[in-house]
Parts: sequence; C-alpha cells; structure tokens
Amino acid sequence: MKLSKKAITAALKTVSSIQPDVRKTYKLQRAIDRLSQASLLKPLYPMKDMIVEGRNGQIPVRLFYPQNETIRGLILFYHGGGWVTGDVETYTRVCALTARKTGYLVASVDYRLAPEHKFPTGVEDCFDVANWFFENSLGELGIHPKDIVLMGDSAGGNLTAVTSLKGRDEHAFYPRRQILLYPATYPDHTEASPYGSVVENGTDYVLTSRRIEEYAQLYQRSPADRESPYFAPLLAKDFSHQPETLIISAQLDPLRDEGEDYGCRLREAGNRVWIFQMKNALHGFFSLPATAPAVKKTFEILLAFLEEPERLEEMEHGQEQCTMDET
Repeated sequence: MKLSKKAITAALKTVSSIQPDVRKTYKLQRAIDRLSQASLLKPLYPMKDMIVEGRNGQIPVRLFYPQNETIRGLILFYHGGGWVTGDVETYTRVCALTARKTGYLVASVDYRLAPEHKFPTGVEDCFDVANWFFENSLGELGIHPKDIVLMGDSAGGNLTAVTSLKGRDEHAFYPRRQILLYPATYPDHTEASPYGSVVENGTDYVLTSRRIEEYAQLYQRSPADRESPYFAPLLAKDFSHQPETLIISAQLDPLRDEGEDYGCRLREAGNRVWIFQMKNALHGFFSLPATAPAVKKTFEILLAFLEEPERLEEMEHGQEQCTMDET
C-alpha cells in the first residue's frame, strides 16, 4: 500500500516530536545504529582493516575495494553521526557501495567520538589519517596523492571541510577534490541562526534543530569551541586554495542553507565549486538503499564530478545559485 504525501508528512512529524534527548541516550543510539545498519553481506564485501598511528593513539581505518581490477583513486571517507554516533561498521554498506559505484578504493575512518573524546580530538584523528595517506598512499597502495578525494556526510562533511582547511593552514597537504554531503558548517542551530532552513526544516523532518544542538553540546569542550573554524568551517577567515568541491544538500534538511552557503564562500574565494540540492530529500539520504532515487542521482553526480567535472554544468538536476546574504 502506497502512503499519501500527507500521511508521510504526519509520520515524520510524529517521529521528530518524540525523540529523546541524545545527550542522555547516545549510547543506546549507537547500539540501534549498529543493528539497523549491520549488513549480512559484510563477508562478501572486498575489504581490509588497517591501523594509522595518530597523535591520540591508533585510528582504525577500513579499506573497501572496488570490483574492477584497476583502482582509479582513493576516497578518504568520514562518516556522519553528529560527531557522537556512527563508525566503520554502520557505514560498511555505504562505503562498499561507493567503492563499487565509483571504482575508487574507499578508506573509512573510525575517528574518536564525543563525548568520550571531545573537540578537537575527532578533527585531529581525521587530519592525522589524511596526512598519513597523502604521505604514504603512493608507496603503500600505489595511489598518487593527486588521486585522493576527501568525502564525508553530515558531521563527516564538517570534518571533511575542516580537514581540507587544516591541511592548507599547516601546509601539510592540498587535496585535489572534496565531496560534502549535507555538511554541518555553522555553529548555531537555534532560532538565532541566520539560515532559514534551521527553522523551516527544524522540527518535522527527523533530524531536528534541537537534536543538532544536543550533538554539538556533546562535541564541544566549552561554548568557546564554537568560535573555531575547525568546529564550524563557515567561520574561516580564508576560503582560498581549497579543492574542487562538490556539495550536495537535502531540501528538507535543517543544514541545507549553511551547507550551500559554504560552497558559495568557497566559490567567492576563487575555488571551483558545484552545489546540488536533492529535492524532497531528508538529511541522511545517502544511507538509503542503492535503489532510492536520491542515492541514484547522487552517484550520477559523483561520477561526473570524479571523471569530468565540466559535465556537471550540463546536468539536469540543477545547480543551486549563490544568492544568500553574507552572515
């Protein structure tokens, strides 16, 4: 039986309204995520676990191999989960699919989570793993550093943007390309936010503005952390010398406007940027089954970006224009 749009909207609103405070239930949420995303086909995925030594200790990384014999490059993937939930296990299906669809080796980073490891520990883990791959991928994997792509969704999109900024700031590495899926880029998700989607989509579409704030409170050491561009990349004073960037937002996401605005800031600073918005999509849509229309469209856009970015200008999905006022 096919549900009506009205029924779906009502169901989403109900689910959104009864969510418990993630600050009290994050451990349970981690367990639920693992159960819901666990794949019975895991043994069939060609993959390998490895360890990268970072400043905070060992960082697990899972490599997902494409099915084709020739590896086109490396996607360094940072998972979502509000800096608090998610891991390589819950993203196994997503990363395996990404490797299969793109022909890239996908390295999923199991960075440390808050609140056990607060900001900037996750940032440091992500940076340290990226630095290792840029220094060692040619010798260890036969992949040239120019063929390394940074990618992440949600909080992982935040960490992707931050890793790229930090790589430039420390003169450590300069990725050629990065992919940000519905990233968190601004520090305020209350009604004081300058971004309309925080209020417009903040109560009825599963990921609520309140929940984003709860995640941020678990992530931060103190409110002062929110003033750092490594916490919220839209606060950076310099957006220049960044990679070619693909940003894909979700129309019904509280983070929609800030993610698109980050792309606009990069573009204004002289970087090549493409911004697409998935219509009628919720936050987190990339974790849906491969047959979901938004996932299929996303991979169509990803492949064009990785193979020949100029093709994106001709795609019918429609690029978003940079028309927002500066914050």
